[in-house]
Amino acid sequence: MTVLVITGTGTEVGKTVTTAAVAAVAVAAGRSVAVLKPAQTGVRPDERGDADEVARLAGAVTVRELARYPEPLAPATAARRSGIPPVHPEDVAETAAKLAVDHDLVLVEGAGGLLVRFDEAGGTLADTARLLGAPVLLVASAGLGTLNTTELTSRELAVREVELAGVVIGSWPAAPDLASRCNLADLPVVAGAPLLGAVPAGVGALEPVDFRARAAGWLAPGLGGAWDAEAFAARETAELP
Repeated sequence: MTVLVITGTGTEVGKTVTTAAVAAVAVAAGRSVAVLKPAQTGVRPDERGDADEVARLAGAVTVRELARYPEPLAPATAARRSGIPPVHPEDVAETAAKLAVDHDLVLVEGAGGLLVRFDEAGGTLADTARLLGAPVLLVASAGLGTLNTTELTSRELAVREVELAGVVIGSWPAAPDLASRCNLADLPVVAGAPLLGAVPAGVGALEPVDFRARAAGWLAPGLGGAWDAEAFAARETAELP
Protein backbone atom coordinates (compact mmCIF):
# COMPACT_ATOMS: atom_id res chain seq x y z
CA MET A 1 0.00 0.00 0.00
CA THR A 2 1.25 3.50 -0.82
CA VAL A 3 -1.13 5.53 1.36
CA LEU A 4 -2.48 4.28 4.68
CA VAL A 5 -5.06 6.34 6.56
CA ILE A 6 -4.89 5.92 10.34
CA THR A 7 -7.89 6.72 12.49
CA GLY A 8 -9.06 5.81 15.98
CA THR A 9 -12.19 4.72 17.74
CA GLY A 10 -11.90 8.01 19.64
CA THR A 11 -9.36 10.32 21.22
CA GLU A 12 -6.43 9.18 23.37
CA VAL A 13 -6.42 5.62 22.05
CA GLY A 14 -2.78 5.61 20.91
CA LYS A 15 -3.06 6.78 17.29
CA THR A 16 0.15 8.80 17.26
CA VAL A 17 2.29 6.11 18.89
CA THR A 18 0.80 3.50 16.57
CA THR A 19 1.54 5.73 13.58
CA ALA A 20 5.10 6.08 14.84
CA ALA A 21 5.43 2.30 15.16
CA VAL A 22 4.20 1.74 11.60
CA ALA A 23 6.59 4.42 10.36
CA ALA A 24 9.53 3.02 12.33
CA VAL A 25 9.04 -0.48 10.92
CA ALA A 26 8.81 0.88 7.37
CA VAL A 27 11.92 3.03 7.79
CA ALA A 28 13.84 0.07 9.21
CA ALA A 29 12.88 -1.88 6.08
CA GLY A 30 14.45 0.81 3.92
CA ARG A 31 11.21 2.47 2.82
CA SER A 32 10.84 6.23 2.49
CA VAL A 33 7.97 7.43 4.67
CA ALA A 34 5.90 10.61 4.87
CA VAL A 35 3.56 11.43 7.74
CA LEU A 36 0.67 13.80 7.05
CA LYS A 37 -1.35 15.35 9.86
CA PRO A 38 -4.24 17.19 8.21
CA ALA A 39 -5.40 19.14 11.26
CA GLN A 40 -3.50 19.51 14.52
CA THR A 41 -5.56 20.88 17.37
CA GLY A 42 -4.71 21.91 20.92
CA VAL A 43 -1.12 22.83 20.13
CA ARG A 44 0.51 26.26 19.97
CA PRO A 45 2.70 27.26 17.01
CA ASP A 46 5.86 26.79 19.10
CA GLU A 47 4.91 23.32 20.37
CA ARG A 48 5.55 19.89 18.88
CA GLY A 49 2.56 18.36 17.15
CA ASP A 50 1.63 14.73 16.58
CA ALA A 51 3.56 14.48 13.33
CA ASP A 52 6.66 15.84 15.05
CA GLU A 53 6.27 13.19 17.74
CA VAL A 54 6.06 10.49 15.07
CA ALA A 55 9.29 11.79 13.54
CA ARG A 56 11.01 11.87 16.95
CA LEU A 57 10.14 8.25 17.63
CA ALA A 58 10.36 6.77 14.14
CA GLY A 59 13.38 8.57 12.70
CA ALA A 60 13.88 9.81 9.16
CA VAL A 61 10.38 10.61 7.94
CA THR A 62 8.97 13.55 6.01
CA VAL A 63 6.46 15.51 8.09
CA ARG A 64 3.59 17.60 6.77
CA GLU A 65 0.88 19.43 8.68
CA LEU A 66 -1.85 21.31 6.81
CA ALA A 67 -3.37 23.36 9.63
CA ARG A 68 -2.86 23.99 13.33
CA TYR A 69 -5.47 25.27 15.73
CA PRO A 70 -4.73 26.29 19.33
CA GLU A 71 -7.81 24.90 21.07
CA PRO A 72 -8.19 21.15 21.79
CA LEU A 73 -11.44 20.75 19.86
CA ALA A 74 -12.70 18.97 16.77
CA PRO A 75 -10.98 20.52 13.73
CA ALA A 76 -14.11 22.17 12.32
CA THR A 77 -14.94 23.74 15.68
CA ALA A 78 -11.35 24.75 16.34
CA ALA A 79 -11.11 26.33 12.89
CA ARG A 80 -14.33 28.29 13.34
CA ARG A 81 -13.34 29.61 16.75
CA SER A 82 -9.80 30.55 15.71
CA GLY A 83 -10.70 32.23 12.43
CA ILE A 84 -8.11 30.05 10.69
CA PRO A 85 -9.37 28.44 7.47
CA PRO A 86 -10.48 24.82 7.82
CA VAL A 87 -8.96 21.82 6.09
CA HIS A 88 -11.06 20.04 3.48
CA PRO A 89 -10.89 16.33 2.54
CA GLU A 90 -9.88 17.29 -1.00
CA ASP A 91 -6.88 19.24 0.36
CA VAL A 92 -5.76 16.26 2.40
CA ALA A 93 -6.16 13.82 -0.48
CA GLU A 94 -4.26 16.10 -2.86
CA THR A 95 -1.37 16.53 -0.44
CA ALA A 96 -1.20 12.80 0.30
CA ALA A 97 -1.20 11.98 -3.41
CA LYS A 98 1.68 14.41 -4.00
CA LEU A 99 3.68 12.92 -1.12
CA ALA A 100 3.08 9.44 -2.52
CA VAL A 101 4.94 10.37 -5.69
CA ASP A 102 8.22 10.66 -3.78
CA HIS A 103 7.66 8.25 -0.89
CA ASP A 104 7.12 4.54 -0.59
CA LEU A 105 4.56 4.99 2.18
CA VAL A 106 2.37 7.91 3.23
CA LEU A 107 0.66 7.74 6.62
CA VAL A 108 -2.30 10.09 7.09
CA GLU A 109 -3.10 10.43 10.78
CA GLY A 110 -6.53 11.81 11.58
CA ALA A 111 -7.78 13.69 14.62
CA GLY A 112 -10.02 11.70 16.97
CA GLY A 113 -12.35 9.27 15.23
CA LEU A 114 -13.32 8.58 11.65
CA LEU A 115 -16.23 11.04 11.43
CA VAL A 116 -14.70 14.00 13.27
CA ARG A 117 -15.44 16.96 11.00
CA PHE A 118 -12.74 18.92 9.23
CA ASP A 119 -15.01 21.69 7.98
CA GLU A 120 -18.51 23.14 8.21
CA ALA A 121 -19.59 21.13 5.18
CA GLY A 122 -19.09 17.94 7.18
CA GLY A 123 -15.96 16.67 5.43
CA THR A 124 -14.18 13.90 7.33
CA LEU A 125 -11.19 11.59 7.23
CA ALA A 126 -13.50 8.94 5.78
CA ASP A 127 -14.05 11.22 2.79
CA THR A 128 -10.30 11.61 2.39
CA ALA A 129 -9.77 7.84 2.42
CA ARG A 130 -12.45 7.36 -0.22
CA LEU A 131 -11.00 10.09 -2.44
CA LEU A 132 -7.59 8.40 -2.21
CA GLY A 133 -8.91 4.87 -2.55
CA ALA A 134 -6.72 4.15 0.48
CA PRO A 135 -7.22 1.53 3.19
CA VAL A 136 -7.82 2.58 6.78
CA LEU A 137 -6.02 1.26 9.85
CA LEU A 138 -8.18 1.52 12.96
CA VAL A 139 -6.54 2.12 16.33
CA ALA A 140 -8.77 0.89 19.14
CA SER A 141 -8.66 0.95 22.90
CA ALA A 142 -8.23 -2.33 24.74
CA GLY A 143 -11.01 -2.46 27.30
CA LEU A 144 -14.71 -2.22 27.91
CA GLY A 145 -16.61 -0.24 25.27
CA THR A 146 -14.17 -0.78 22.44
CA LEU A 147 -16.29 -3.40 20.67
CA ASN A 148 -19.11 -0.94 20.07
CA THR A 149 -16.93 1.86 18.72
CA THR A 150 -14.90 -0.54 16.62
CA GLU A 151 -17.99 -2.07 15.00
CA LEU A 152 -19.57 1.32 14.38
CA THR A 153 -16.40 2.49 12.62
CA SER A 154 -16.17 -0.70 10.60
CA ARG A 155 -19.79 -0.41 9.48
CA GLU A 156 -19.32 3.21 8.44
CA LEU A 157 -16.30 2.31 6.34
CA ALA A 158 -18.25 -0.50 4.69
CA VAL A 159 -21.11 1.85 3.82
CA ARG A 160 -18.59 4.16 2.17
CA GLU A 161 -16.88 1.23 0.42
CA VAL A 162 -13.56 2.02 2.10
CA GLU A 163 -11.31 -0.90 3.01
CA LEU A 164 -10.56 -1.54 6.67
CA ALA A 165 -7.04 -2.96 6.64
CA GLY A 166 -7.21 -4.08 10.25
CA VAL A 167 -7.24 -3.08 13.89
CA VAL A 168 -4.35 -2.25 16.22
CA ILE A 169 -4.83 -1.97 19.97
CA GLY A 170 -3.11 1.34 20.62
CA SER A 171 -2.34 0.95 24.32
CA TRP A 172 -2.23 -2.60 25.63
CA PRO A 173 -2.10 -2.48 29.45
CA ALA A 174 0.62 -4.17 31.48
CA ALA A 175 -2.08 -5.82 33.59
CA PRO A 176 -5.05 -6.34 31.24
CA ASP A 177 -8.47 -6.84 32.77
CA LEU A 178 -10.98 -9.50 31.76
CA ALA A 179 -12.66 -7.32 29.12
CA SER A 180 -9.33 -6.47 27.47
CA ARG A 181 -8.31 -10.12 27.26
CA CYS A 182 -11.67 -11.21 25.89
CA ASN A 183 -11.53 -8.42 23.33
CA LEU A 184 -8.52 -10.04 21.67
CA ALA A 185 -10.93 -12.62 20.25
CA ASP A 186 -13.89 -10.30 19.76
CA LEU A 187 -12.27 -7.28 18.10
CA PRO A 188 -11.52 -8.93 14.73
CA VAL A 189 -15.02 -10.40 14.72
CA VAL A 190 -16.84 -7.09 15.17
CA ALA A 191 -14.41 -5.30 12.86
CA GLY A 192 -14.59 -7.89 10.11
CA ALA A 193 -10.85 -7.33 9.75
CA PRO A 194 -7.71 -8.82 11.31
CA LEU A 195 -6.06 -7.73 14.52
CA LEU A 196 -2.75 -6.31 13.31
CA GLY A 197 -1.01 -5.43 16.52
CA ALA A 198 -1.02 -4.45 20.16
CA VAL A 199 1.19 -1.55 21.18
CA PRO A 200 2.15 -1.71 24.88
CA ALA A 201 0.97 1.18 27.03
CA GLY A 202 3.62 3.78 27.74
CA VAL A 203 6.05 2.99 24.92
CA GLY A 204 5.89 6.56 23.68
CA ALA A 205 8.14 7.39 26.64
CA LEU A 206 10.90 5.09 25.40
CA GLU A 207 14.09 6.50 24.00
CA PRO A 208 13.70 6.65 20.21
CA VAL A 209 16.44 4.08 19.60
CA ASP A 210 14.63 1.61 21.87
CA PHE A 211 11.25 2.41 20.32
CA ARG A 212 12.57 1.71 16.84
CA ALA A 213 14.25 -1.53 17.90
CA ARG A 214 11.05 -2.88 19.48
CA ALA A 215 8.37 -1.58 17.10
CA ALA A 216 8.33 -4.65 14.83
CA GLY A 217 7.37 -6.77 17.82
CA TRP A 218 4.12 -4.84 18.26
CA LEU A 219 2.83 -5.09 14.68
CA ALA A 220 1.75 -8.00 12.52
CA PRO A 221 3.42 -8.95 9.22
CA GLY A 222 0.67 -7.09 7.38
CA LEU A 223 2.23 -3.90 8.75
CA GLY A 224 5.79 -5.09 8.29
CA GLY A 225 6.28 -6.45 11.80
CA ALA A 226 6.65 -9.84 13.46
CA TRP A 227 3.78 -9.80 15.99
CA ASP A 228 1.67 -12.97 16.00
CA ALA A 229 -1.99 -12.38 16.92
CA GLU A 230 -2.70 -16.01 17.81
CA ALA A 231 0.38 -16.41 19.99
CA PHE A 232 -0.27 -13.09 21.72
CA ALA A 233 -3.90 -13.97 22.45
CA ALA A 234 -2.94 -17.43 23.72
CA ARG A 235 -0.41 -15.94 26.12
CA GLU A 236 -2.67 -13.17 27.39
CA THR A 237 -5.71 -15.41 27.88
CA ALA A 238 -3.95 -18.51 29.20
CA GLU A 239 -5.40 -18.12 32.70
CA LEU A 240 -9.00 -17.50 31.63
CA PRO A 241 -11.47 -20.20 32.69
